[in-house]
Amino acid sequence: MLMMGILMANAQDIKLPAPDMTQKSMSVVDALATRHSVREYSNQELTNQEISNLCWAACGVSRDDAHRTAPTAMNRKEIRLYVFTSANVYEYIATENLLKQVATGDQRKLIAAGQAFAQTAPVSLLMVIDFDLFGGNNERSVMMGCVDAGNVSENINLYCQAVGMATVPRATHDTNGLKQLLNLSDNQMPIMNNPVGFPK
Repeated sequence: MLMMGILMANAQDIKLPAPDMTQKSMSVVDALATRHSVREYSNQELTNQEISNLCWAACGVSRDDAHRTAPTAMNRKEIRLYVFTSANVYEYIATENLLKQVATGDQRKLIAAGQAFAQTAPVSLLMVIDFDLFGGNNERSVMMGCVDAGNVSENINLYCQAVGMATVPRATHDTNGLKQLLNLSDNQMPIMNNPVGFPK
């Protein structure tokens, strides 16, 4: 407990720059027509601006604090987004455009779960369904949570294609390891991930 307290005291949150609404990108139609999965990434790191743009596209604040760029059932906003880098693990706090550090070190191996290519992406985005936010975890809630995670993942896929990044949607990851690392409850389910980088 003492060690955990020390780590949390030294946690370095990152206030991201505002999403760049003027960045060059292809049209939605062109992104839909050309979107494809990529499993090889260059070693180019993402800047904080690029991470901000990416997280905003995934499930950031859209027209006001009450709405996100990805739809969720009954606007529950139950998808929590975690950002894995070579240095640390963060939760994206949309309303503050903030990366809140939740773990230290390179934990991308938990995302890769034996598929080595996924560990080479400089950033991996993990979607977690929080059933406490949804209001229950019955069969229909699980189904809708999975749908909502898919909405976030598709935002990531289309955004990456539109701006020249590379990604692939995945359901493979070390679920138990992630739940332990992120201190998730039984009502919080890691469900999908997207490794993200630039094409090799």
